[in-house]
Amino acid sequence: MLLFIFAAKPIWSDDLVTPVMTDEAPAAGKRVRQVAPEYRATEVYHSLYLPSDWKPSGSYPVIVEYTGNEFPPGKGSGEVKDANLGFGMSGGKDFIWVVMPYVQQGKTENTVKWWGDRKATIDYCKVNLPRICEQFGGDPDRVIICGFSRGAIGSSYIGLADNEIAALWAGMFTHDHFDGAKTWGYPKSEREFALKRLARLNGRPVLVSGQRGTAIRETFLKDYLDLADFSFLDVPVNKLFDIPEGPVIHSHTDRWMHRESEYRDRVRAWIKTTLSP
Repeated sequence: MLLFIFAAKPIWSDDLVTPVMTDEAPAAGKRVRQVAPEYRATEVYHSLYLPSDWKPSGSYPVIVEYTGNEFPPGKGSGEVKDANLGFGMSGGKDFIWVVMPYVQQGKTENTVKWWGDRKATIDYCKVNLPRICEQFGGDPDRVIICGFSRGAIGSSYIGLADNEIAALWAGMFTHDHFDGAKTWGYPKSEREFALKRLARLNGRPVLVSGQRGTAIRETFLKDYLDLADFSFLDVPVNKLFDIPEGPVIHSHTDRWMHRESEYRDRVRAWIKTTLSP
């Protein structure tokens, strides 16, 4: 008698899967590595994903992402190529997704921990975001900046560093951490400086998400809610996944929106509202 044993289908097999970055030419549904002309012959790069429904004549909203630090407990590399948050936000459709680098001191590579050359990192975005929009049909009036962990802080620490870069965004989405919520070991991480950065939002929408997203309101932002159109979201990652499960091995993860949930629905609804005319 033959006995066939079928393994149960893993729950995570139905989750979104971020496309692997390649060195191919940009095309619909592809995630590719790009090197800016100013950084030719270096290892500095950003990634570009064109949505599965992309057409050269189209106009598309843009998600600009900054990655978290290298985080071995969650197998987070801190690398541009391994970012996931923006893909979970869009599901691979309708949006151009760009992951910007943190440029290392010396300007020869990306850095996987903190900010590297902060000015070079800021300038990289200022130069390349308009260029990408022009080349691939990104709508400069419908750009959301986002980030996980280091990138959640960087959305403000980098993305609101001055009036020029702050003017690029229609809204901001952060997950797990927030600029000014605590003092770190780098210059101008203190709350007084974070508040000056946040003031550059001039009332635009911000969704503060995290495993304890509403705690950011209670411990920091409740007295400064006039700086932006703030929303807050608690995401129970440990209830969404039986950790370790598939690629999600830690609750501090940028993959949580790869799984269908009411919390992902709320983020996507916020995006739709934020980008509505």
